[in-house]
Amino acid sequence: MIKILMIEDDAELAEILCEYLAQFDIEVTNIEDPFSGLSTLNIKKFDLVILDLTLPGLDGLEVCTDIRKRYDIPIIISSARHDITDKVEALERGADDYMPKPYNPRELEARIKSLLRRKKNEFASSKKNIQKPKDIKIDDEKKIIKYKEEELNLTKAEYGILKYLIQKEGGVVSREELIYNVEAISEESSNKSIDVIIGRIRQKLNETPKKPKYIHSVRGVGYKFTQ
Repeated sequence: MIKILMIEDDAELAEILCEYLAQFDIEVTNIEDPFSGLSTLNIKKFDLVILDLTLPGLDGLEVCTDIRKRYDIPIIISSARHDITDKVEALERGADDYMPKPYNPRELEARIKSLLRRKKNEFASSKKNIQKPKDIKIDDEKKIIKYKEEELNLTKAEYGILKYLIQKEGGVVSREELIYNVEAISEESSNKSIDVIIGRIRQKLNETPKKPKYIHSVRGVGYKFTQ
């Protein structure tokens, strides 16, 4: 069920909206006094706020500012004030939508669900964009590589190869590319010697060629590093 706090001093309108929205599984708690409304928001959890601007004792714009400073909750302004200045200021103070009275309750229901759906999608998107901490990190200054915050005991060749693979993360790196780009490896080295070093690195990363998590073999070419 969607839970909404409405701060509205028009008792008749509030009753109409509460009854109408209840049909759509939307529970509305209406508070006529803005100070009591702010206190209620502090005590109970709501999904959205419907806020009138013309309130006793405290202007709705101030209430909007106070809510936005303290809570990350969608706010719909429901007001008989049609001045464009009020609308702009309300949006600048953090309101998400502005509905000039009178309006059809059906439109309010649609806007509530649209706004909550948008907020839900934004939240899901932000979670996807949060990058997980990486297991393997290069400390260029100290010339070391850490695995799960512990320094790996690597030879110069192992360090050079693993560093190069990390820097090319996601791309396929040939054995020849490793030979010519890692200083600690002689240009006379064979592809087989690269495979041996890769095997040692894998052991130190606690992985096996059959189920690699970080260093993947690319048949006939070389390796690909992912994490």
